[in-house]
Amino acid sequence: MLKSRRTLIAVAIALAIPAAAVVVLNHVDWNRARPWLNEKISAALERQFEIRGPVSLAWDRQGRWLPLPHLVARDVHLGNPRGMPAEMASVDQLAFAIELLPLLRQRIEIPELRFDNPALLLQRDADGKNNWTFKSDDQPSAWTVDVHSVVLAKGTVRYADALTHVDATAHIDTINDARYGVAWQLRGKWNNRDFSGNGKAGAVLSLQEQAKPFPLAAQLNVGGTSISIEGTLTKPAALAALDVRLKLSGPSMARLYALTGVLLPETPPFATEGHLTGTLGAHQSAWLYDQFTGTVGRSDIGGKLAFKTGSGAARPLLSGSVQSKLLQVSDLGPLIGADSNASKEARGSETVQPGNKVLPVEQFRTERWTAIDADVNFKAAQITREKALPINNLDTQLHLKDGVLALTPMNFDIAGGRFTSNVMLDGSGKHNPNAIRAELKAGARKLQLKKLFPNIDGMQATVGEINADLSLSATGNSVASLLGASNGELKGVVSEGSVSKLLLEAMGLNIGSVVLTKLVGDKQVKLNCMVTDFAVTNGLMKSRLFVVDTSEARIDISGNVNLGNEKLDLTLRPDAKSMRVISLRAPIYVRGTFKEPDLSVDKGTLALRAGGALALAVVAPVAAIVPLVSTGPGETSSGCQALIAQAGGKPAAPPP
Repeated sequence: MLKSRRTLIAVAIALAIPAAAVVVLNHVDWNRARPWLNEKISAALERQFEIRGPVSLAWDRQGRWLPLPHLVARDVHLGNPRGMPAEMASVDQLAFAIELLPLLRQRIEIPELRFDNPALLLQRDADGKNNWTFKSDDQPSAWTVDVHSVVLAKGTVRYADALTHVDATAHIDTINDARYGVAWQLRGKWNNRDFSGNGKAGAVLSLQEQAKPFPLAAQLNVGGTSISIEGTLTKPAALAALDVRLKLSGPSMARLYALTGVLLPETPPFATEGHLTGTLGAHQSAWLYDQFTGTVGRSDIGGKLAFKTGSGAARPLLSGSVQSKLLQVSDLGPLIGADSNASKEARGSETVQPGNKVLPVEQFRTERWTAIDADVNFKAAQITREKALPINNLDTQLHLKDGVLALTPMNFDIAGGRFTSNVMLDGSGKHNPNAIRAELKAGARKLQLKKLFPNIDGMQATVGEINADLSLSATGNSVASLLGASNGELKGVVSEGSVSKLLLEAMGLNIGSVVLTKLVGDKQVKLNCMVTDFAVTNGLMKSRLFVVDTSEARIDISGNVNLGNEKLDLTLRPDAKSMRVISLRAPIYVRGTFKEPDLSVDKGTLALRAGGALALAVVAPVAAIVPLVSTGPGETSSGCQALIAQAGGKPAAPPP
């Protein structure tokens, strides 16, 4: 009996307490209680909270055995944390229910917080401090607040982030949609660029870690770059984690730097689509753009990229891998400013390529190189240009560290052979704040002549392999200035094979043989060797040895190629090894510029030969061709060994 009596007393007390609370709450003048509410909520939120309008109370059971007090307050204001100016929010009407029992533990638990016509400001300063995190490491309050979900009605939301350089305002209105509850229109600045957009979002923002994800859809345009997302916000309490389908398109990937802070190269117009997930924290962020596909110009791309900031790193890190099945050479031009002026204008470049220049003068934007580190692998199955010369199996590893960009290695198959190289571009500013220091070491092995020059008449009947080595270093701020100041050497060897006779005859201006070859057909001439040896000093390529030696002729080439002013000054001296019909044997001069080369013949030599022919024609017309018939001075050495010996045992690319 005693035990039963105690049980009844306990039950009575349990029922009496909430009943008494209901009676008390119903008789409270809540307008007089506003100072107490403002004080307690301010202490719990650790920032200024103020109800300036009337307050009323209603009871809402919502399927519960214990009804909840449902407070409705008008003209409510919420301040920012200490040290941040302005206020976080103002609301025409704020409605929320409060769980009663948690109050005994100094805990304000709100199942749903509803804002009608809110003006909300979400901001973060340059130090990473934000106003949406309700925590404080100094002087923690005895009261805590736990909000389960937030309902937004018509109003405005402004997001100002000094870290990502975003300042945008969204105007929100409610809509009748099965998935989304509100729609919004957006305008603002992103890295000092005007941008606009629209989208939809869920009506109820759940702030619980394990709650249903918050749906989002948006379309943005920033300076011609279009961004489209559709997915969910998976951790709304931190305004951080996204899981969306992302579509991007724009005039150049380099324009994305202003939006994301991620350094990407200049490209033709691009479009990509993939899966973006990420978390954006106060001190560390991690983003993953996975399974993306797209196009850059007329080339395809795909792959996976990760972007991380914080975690003690001095700079953000971009890593991952990108692949392409077919890459057009023309789409690579913007990487070094080698595209047309129309293309430059389309991608927003202010540099205009001079009409008389071939080498790109567009300057490298090295001021961005120290903003990020990178470790990205790029592979392309095939690279083609408009007419021919496919490059296959390109494989390069891009490293960017402390402003130093390295492609180590950058290898590919070309013309039936293999090209290997290591490229280093130092844009850190340590050596020169206004230029980069570049180093290139490259080698070519077993390149086939007929595949290297597929569009030259007569070359398809040519056999032979090229092996070459190149080593250059320079300081400059564009491709043109780098080559114009380069130092190093270029050495190459074409091993034994055969060359189109028509091609050689044309080079030697053997007019009669060209005519006969055209009439009776081309044939192969044995190629003993071709050796090139150029010294490069301050952009001036000087021929130390340049010889083409065949079974029927030898061509010696001397002179200079000026990479600084893009001028040619070469002399070709053909020497036949056997009798020729109507052979001019005059030096051939290659002058002019890269843009407009000029090919001419020594007019003095031609005049002497022509004069002799005319004089003999007076005596005996049959003898008129004698001065134009040449006999070779004798055979030169066969093979490449003698020519290589002339170059001092070099070059470093010997025949296989």
